[in-house]
Amino acid sequence: MGRVLWELAGVTRRYRVRQGFAGRSGWLTALADVDLELREGEILGLVGESGCGKSTLARVALGLEAPDDGRVRFEGRDVAGLRGADLLAFRRRAQMIFQDPHSSLNPKKTVFQVLREPLRIHRICGRDEERRRVAAALAEVGLDPGAMDRYPHEFSGGQRQRIGLARALMVAPRCLVADEPTSALDVSIQAQMLNLLLDLQERRGLTYLFISHDLPVVQFVAHRVAVMYRGRIIEMMPRAAFLGGGASVPHHPYTEALLASVPLPDPARRGTG
Repeated sequence: MGRVLWELAGVTRRYRVRQGFAGRSGWLTALADVDLELREGEILGLVGESGCGKSTLARVALGLEAPDDGRVRFEGRDVAGLRGADLLAFRRRAQMIFQDPHSSLNPKKTVFQVLREPLRIHRICGRDEERRRVAAALAEVGLDPGAMDRYPHEFSGGQRQRIGLARALMVAPRCLVADEPTSALDVSIQAQMLNLLLDLQERRGLTYLFISHDLPVVQFVAHRVAVMYRGRIIEMMPRAAFLGGGASVPHHPYTEALLASVPLPDPARRGTG
């Protein structure tokens, strides 16, 4: 893998919450002293149960929320210190694919209007060039460019997820944060989406932070896997040491509990053979 592209160092994120019937104020720690490196050209899988802090980590990494402690660096620059044109350049280079394509697409806008918006925000091309670029993006994600004047509700869930992916690609990003990008899709459509993401990664040289609770999916796509528990990264390992690692590979007890929840075809891995 290449140089470090994205780095989280000692990142902590807390939220003030109300507790009990008296409504007393307290603090919930969503991220606790997180250290994480994402290298250029890799797919880093981030796994853990719901509520462990995966999506919070994504928002903090993208600068959508500021950490209470620690730093987030992208290409060596502190994300919290970016302003104006520098912040806009970061937004262009790091894009997000959302879990729910239906809620992330404006139902009042056509696909063309949705996809041209990032072109205008980042001033990438003139208006006479917009339809050509939108058509090219739709074709790249396997959709008919002739459908660009339709509305999101006229597409299936899998097609809407491809539209969301096309929107992220409009600005030629270097890195994509994919937050549960296939969890809302049928299994057969999941496979198509995963293969598309892998093809794009190879063709464009993209870097992915791939967040999911689906361990076999992460094992299929990721080069490395980070395991998150109660706001902390408790283990980092190469793909070969994850689901396919065998009994000789030591794991944190929580990682073992996660792996034990996955149906496995080999009885020996279940301890019954």
